[in-house]
Amino acid sequence: MLNDIFNILLPQISLGGFIILQLILSLVVSPKLYRYARLISIVGIVASILLLSTVQTEPQYFAFKGSLMSDSYTLLFDFVILLCGFFIALLTRGLVKTIKRNAYTFHAILLTAIFGAMNVISANDFLTLFVSIELLSFSTYFLIAAARGYYSKEASFKYLLTSAVSTGVFLFGVSYLYGITGSLNLSQIYEIVMSSEPSIMYSISAILIVSGLISKLAVFPFANWVIDVYKNTESSVLAFLSTIPKLAVFGILCRLLVFPLGNSFELTFVLAVIALVTAFWANTYAIRNDNVKVILACSASANSAYVLLAACLVSVYNLSTVIFYLICYVFMNIAVFSFLGIAKGTNVDDFEGLFYKHQGLAGAYTLSILALAGIPITSGFAAKIYLFSAIANSGLIFVPFLLILLILTVAAFYYYLKILIPLFKKCDKNTEVSNLVPVFSQKFVLAAAAIITLLIGIYPEKIIELCRFIAYNI
Repeated sequence: MLNDIFNILLPQISLGGFIILQLILSLVVSPKLYRYARLISIVGIVASILLLSTVQTEPQYFAFKGSLMSDSYTLLFDFVILLCGFFIALLTRGLVKTIKRNAYTFHAILLTAIFGAMNVISANDFLTLFVSIELLSFSTYFLIAAARGYYSKEASFKYLLTSAVSTGVFLFGVSYLYGITGSLNLSQIYEIVMSSEPSIMYSISAILIVSGLISKLAVFPFANWVIDVYKNTESSVLAFLSTIPKLAVFGILCRLLVFPLGNSFELTFVLAVIALVTAFWANTYAIRNDNVKVILACSASANSAYVLLAACLVSVYNLSTVIFYLICYVFMNIAVFSFLGIAKGTNVDDFEGLFYKHQGLAGAYTLSILALAGIPITSGFAAKIYLFSAIANSGLIFVPFLLILLILTVAAFYYYLKILIPLFKKCDKNTEVSNLVPVFSQKFVLAAAAIITLLIGIYPEKIIELCRFIAYNI
């Protein structure tokens, strides 16, 4: 057990220690000292990042009778999750200031969500995976409801209901798969499945399992929650919601599609259709809206659809494109939501003329939106080119899917431009331009995420090589 802990679990154990510390402080520390909650979370996340160097990756390491595993794939996802958590913790200053008495509890929940996401990536059996997903999901409910007011509680409840249904679907699939194979261990299931002919029940169980997982990605038909949740949730929590759960779900989904669930053509076809329908719904819904958070909610669904289509066409090349796209996507989103936390606007017209008063902030925000749109020299352009080329190389049967996605991606330029145009619109004399007063942590996160987005767009080769290495060694 000690070998297992030292070879795989030190980052999670360190994070768990800081969670306990936050909970103890929430009981004994005066609300006047709320500012230290954020600092403790930042220190805890940095400590976990440093402890990633202790994780064994070569060869793959299986711990606790095969329920957890580590390799270069899990290590990369854990690092990106922790890095996103570091940026998000920096962005929570404004929210923590409004919930002073609950600041330590809020940050304990944030660290718990990160802890759950890391264990989702490392899970090697369905029981561990289920517990980890529920840990991440329950933390997310409370994070969404953290802001004061009725609407945040309503958004949290809607997310809870959707997740409850998806969890039931997931468990039905797992129970059927257990009935077929007699095992919950992913490695053992893979060996059993590959040594026998796939049955109809196997395909049904695979479809149910994946359907339960992808509801967290806001794909059709589990996409209704995303509009209300994004519209009524604080920006720093949205930065979390659009990054860490997506990394965790796609991370484990790709592993499932490569190994225990990869022997079902029916699953591939169902996911391809779901991806296409989701992309169509999200892009058409966004075009008809002027609320920035609603547009970004639709953007999140559309991008999930693009990644899902590449992920279901299982190959090493496709897997590397998924990893690369996710890395690019999370930094774009963190930059966008850090700016929304500064500007505190909801409608596209609320940002009118901001570029002429806050060039640096508006410029970084513009770069991030252009990256989401896939404009050249940004990471979004490199990610979309790489992703769509992978889909194109997956076979002629999927070329029509690709063509429809390309048309929808071009149509998406309209709503991304709808977000940006007011920034550069010169106001008349009677219109007062908002005076933004960002704190250092917000400016740092916005600048850092925007710079990463630009650098990856200009020099994507090294990151792509790393992603190919990770995908080849999964």
